[in-house]
Amino acid sequence: MPSESERVTIRIPPDKIQALHQLVKSGEYSTISDAIRAAIDRFIDFQFAPDYIRKVMIELPKGNVVDLQQLVKSGDSVSVEDAIRNAVREYVRRRLHKAMESAER
Repeated sequence: MPSESERVTIRIPPDKIQALHQLVKSGEYSTISDAIRAAIDRFIDFQFAPDYIRKVMIELPKGNVVDLQQLVKSGDSVSVEDAIRNAVREYVRRRLHKAMESAER
């Protein structure tokens, strides 16, 4: 964390605090502050993405996430996000190819 920072006080509903405690307890984050900072970082990255990039938030079943993590472990992708981008790119390529073949007939 940068040495210069500003303290901000916010109110968070009890259910959200409980969820944050669970993230810390599970070892996902060291502290609640770390979890909140990570969430803010993701929010800012999403909101201020360059104009040529459109970020999309998706929810996947846990099994799909495990499969994507396995692709990363096997070296097929550098990250889960990269695996998703590759899958979407391939899907779009196939759909466009299929649509062009249909239009030619």
